Amino acid sequence: MDISNDPELDGKQLGRVTQDFIKVADHIKEASYQIRKRGFSDFPIFIISKAEIPLGQLLYKKDEVGTNWNYFVTYLDEFVQRKIIEKEKVEDFKKTYKNPDEFCCLFVIDGEFTKFIFIPYPED
Repeated sequence: MDISNDPELDGKQLGRVTQDFIKVADHIKEASYQIRKRGFSDFPIFIISKAEIPLGQLLYKKDEVGTNWNYFVTYLDEFVQRKIIEKEKVEDFKKTYKNPDEFCCLFVIDGEFTKFIFIPYPED
């Protein structure tokens, strides 16, 4: 599984993700902070999907917050338990994981497309 930002990522798709993300970024940044502060995980992962999925906990339903994506939250541990990230790749993931005070780790699920991206939080 590729855990880096792919420069070949469809620019149009990245634009749609970014446009949507801006609407909930402050809340997600706070959720990431609380997850880390309370010791749940040093590696929160926010999943976005247009469909409801059985992964993580639903954070924001698209119809309720006026976004095009549903937002879920989980941790690295769940990705390992479900074998989305292989145990042998955990250290690579941790090295790739960007500063969670500045970047959100998003796992985008859009049809057959699944990809980790690290998206910067908007500046105040």
